[in-house]
Amino acid sequence: MKYFFVFISFLFAFNLKAQKGPSNTTETKSKKDEVSTISVKPISIDDVTIEMLNSIREENDKESSAQKSNDSKLIERANTFFNKMWYAEAAELYELALKDKRNYSFENLSKVADSYYFISNMKKAYVWYDILYTNYKDEMTADNYFKYAHTLKGASKYSKAKRLMRIYNKIENNESIDIDTNTETHNEVVLDNIIKEDDKFIVKNLTVNSEYSDFSPMFYETNKIVYSSAKDTSVFSTKKYKWTNQPFLDLYVSKINDESSDLKSSIKFSKQINSKYHEASVAFSSDNKTMYFTRNNYGKKLKRDKNGINNLKIYTSKKVDNKWTEPIELPFNSDAYSTGHPALSSDGKLLYFVSDMPGTIGETDIFVVDVLENGAFSSPRNLGPEINTDKKEMFPFLTDNKLYFSSNGHVGLGGLDIYEATYTKDGFKEVKNVGKPVNSNKDDFSFIIKEETQKGYFASNRFGGKGDDDIYSFERIGIEEINTSAISGVVTELITGDFMPKAMVKLLDENKIKLKEIETADDGSFVFEDLVGDKKYTIHTTKNEYVDDTQDVKTLTKETATLDVALKKLEELITIENGIKKLKRNKIYFDFDKFTIRKDEAQELDKLVEVMKEYPEMVIKIESHTDSRGSKSYNRYLSDKRAKSSRDYIISKGINANRIESAIGYGEDKLLNECDGSVRCTKEQYELNRRSEFIIVKM
Repeated sequence: MKYFFVFISFLFAFNLKAQKGPSNTTETKSKKDEVSTISVKPISIDDVTIEMLNSIREENDKESSAQKSNDSKLIERANTFFNKMWYAEAAELYELALKDKRNYSFENLSKVADSYYFISNMKKAYVWYDILYTNYKDEMTADNYFKYAHTLKGASKYSKAKRLMRIYNKIENNESIDIDTNTETHNEVVLDNIIKEDDKFIVKNLTVNSEYSDFSPMFYETNKIVYSSAKDTSVFSTKKYKWTNQPFLDLYVSKINDESSDLKSSIKFSKQINSKYHEASVAFSSDNKTMYFTRNNYGKKLKRDKNGINNLKIYTSKKVDNKWTEPIELPFNSDAYSTGHPALSSDGKLLYFVSDMPGTIGETDIFVVDVLENGAFSSPRNLGPEINTDKKEMFPFLTDNKLYFSSNGHVGLGGLDIYEATYTKDGFKEVKNVGKPVNSNKDDFSFIIKEETQKGYFASNRFGGKGDDDIYSFERIGIEEINTSAISGVVTELITGDFMPKAMVKLLDENKIKLKEIETADDGSFVFEDLVGDKKYTIHTTKNEYVDDTQDVKTLTKETATLDVALKKLEELITIENGIKKLKRNKIYFDFDKFTIRKDEAQELDKLVEVMKEYPEMVIKIESHTDSRGSKSYNRYLSDKRAKSSRDYIISKGINANRIESAIGYGEDKLLNECDGSVRCTKEQYELNRRSEFIIVKM
């Protein structure tokens, strides 16, 4: 790449010189010297003519035009490389063109920053996103903000990264980007805790690392590691991968030093497996006779989809007579999307992998298939939002009871971080960041571990490594402390007392931000584990045809707090009075001289919305009222505002406006008590008249 850069710079300089005329003969030099000698004589300002100024301007315009033309060619070529995903080469050409700040367009700055981001050069990416932010703050997209925030984390600028992630979240949620700088979000609290935590591991860089990318280690046999590397071990010229301008990846195998966990000298894994393109991210069966690995999609040459992208595929091979058989691609591969990063469960019955196939939640998700006895596979299943985010999840690894993976969508220190999630027959538990120093402010990924020794390996492009990505060994410090604080409960039907399976129970923090959600078991039970002791949470329970239930509960220290949830059927909220169908709680109340919906009354309106959603043919009318204080004309106006406010709230919750027949204010015409101004009344008595009523017109 260095030589390519010098070559382009040379051509650039030569092009400019060539436009100024020949300068390679003695005769020319002599004339040039003569002109220089003559031209040093000062010219009086009175002798300067318009023709002389125009001549200078024309010469400058020619040079400027030549510069623009050359920059335009550089940017055009850089765009071509960018569109081909040759990001390393694109970045260098953009840099050349952007030496002239007149080329600081939004598109050019975005692309040079993205180019460095995609090749994980976060230091350079941060520089260009920062320039983009300075020049085009108001035009930046949610994606720009997300990437800029991650490069800020890579520079350990966490405070600014937090602010930008707030903007990102608000843009994603279509909210105003006015930032509440006084209230920390749940994610910010989690990040602070990760930063403040003591180091949990001892990590060491391995001697086997090269100046290129070395990553994705996997245990093999009893004392070996198979890993991916771009190091050039060929004596011939090596084909290079344009994304990073490094040699293509091959699989290597190395022995483990039992004392130091270092890896001894490595050799290429197998001629039957390694090809002229990428091989990486391998998984082995427990008997080491079956392997799965990632490879480029190619036949005689690389195959590309309709967008020109060469996707990845998973292949499998069997070991027969100590040799690996010709690899076979798996049936759920496709030319239209990528599959890769295979990982096997310990019993070999589940194969996890990464893909951007249809049904993906984010950029890349983790999926799983059943490995059937006849060698076939089930249809892929997405692991769901408990694991996958709207960003990247990749590099899964399984132990007997935990899933480890990397992500840039969960809360982390920057780039890809490594996470763990305990799994049982009921599904995955809470996703947790494994902590420092395995995780850093750069990319940390391809984590593997022996649970019995708490030792393993991972890869990172952190500062201080030998190459782009290096493999590190680690050992966990001490025994992991178990947090035993929990909340458990049982959901039942209010009238019958029957258990209610498959009710959805959500755990919210003090700011009403969802932390977890689970379905109740067949006996109506649920439990949230690994919680902070002596802390207030909210439990929100929902089920079709029933009224939502919300309860606050405070955890105990290293004990389980319990609560009972009894759900009421929606139809029980409807009653008949004088032949008119009404809700049992068919009124909401207002503060004096106000028409805004109070928070406590909004909960009652939410129940009405639930009933209307359950009964889609239901049509209602709204009648609103005031107390007797104030003039009749004003009270008529105020009650009409209350009716319209009630109507607008219901519509805002997704109810079609056609299902509200009318919303009329009656002022003080329909008082419910004797408080007509002729007798003294309490505040509570007056409030009874300040109301909106909801009458069912049609069911």
